[in-house]
Amino acid sequence: MRPLGALAFLALLATAVEPKSGLVPLKTKLPKPVFVGTPRFLVSPNLEKVSGKLRQAHRIPKGCVNLAAKRPVTSSDTEPFIGRVAMVTDGDKEGDGDSFVEFGTGKQWVQIDLGKPGRVFAILVWHYHAEPRVYHDVIIQLADDADFVTNVQTVFNNDHDNSSGLGIGRDKEYIETFEGRLIPIPGKKARYLRLHTNGNTTDDMNDYVEVEVFGQPGKPNRP
Repeated sequence: MRPLGALAFLALLATAVEPKSGLVPLKTKLPKPVFVGTPRFLVSPNLEKVSGKLRQAHRIPKGCVNLAAKRPVTSSDTEPFIGRVAMVTDGDKEGDGDSFVEFGTGKQWVQIDLGKPGRVFAILVWHYHAEPRVYHDVIIQLADDADFVTNVQTVFNNDHDNSSGLGIGRDKEYIETFEGRLIPIPGKKARYLRLHTNGNTTDDMNDYVEVEVFGQPGKPNRP
C-alpha cells in the first residue's frame, strides 16, 4: 500500500467524518524513555531517515477511544518465550523486562478482536523500546472476520522484498522508540486487527509491548 500524502489523508478523512464532529488531539499516556540520542549503527536497505524530533500531535475525530483496550489477543505462536499474549492490550507500555511478550523466530502475527466492528482512525504499536531496534516486515491488516477472508485491508506494509509473502510494501522500516509507531487510518471499518513481523535487527524473535487502536465504537447489536 502506497503511503498517503498529507492532503490525500485529510481528503479521505473528510469523507469518513461528519463535518460537525471536528478533530481533537489523540491522547495517550506514553511510557518513559529508556534510551536517548539517535542510534547510528542500525543498517537496513529500507530504513526511514531519523529526524531526532518528537512526533507532532495527531488529530482524530471526537468520540474516539482505544478499541483494543483489554480486548482478546491470539497469535500464530501459541507458546510465547516470554510473557503472555494478553500483554499486547493490557495497557502496560513501559520498556522494562516485565512489559513485553516475545514470540518465536521467523514470520509471526498477533490478532486483536475489537469485539464489534468499529471505525478506525489511528493505530499505535510498541514492539520493544528498551533498546534501538528495527522490526522487519511490519504489516498491519484490518478485516471483518477472524480468518481474514472478508474485507481484508492492509493499512501498513514495510516488507520491501515480499519476504513475508503478503505483497511488496511501500512504507519504510523504522527504529523503535518510546513514542511507538503511529499509523493514521482514514476511518476504515473493521472488527479484527492482525499485525505481522519477521524478526528484528537484534535477533530473529518477534516482540510486542502494546497495541492501541483508536476509533469510534460500533453500535450495539439490536436483539
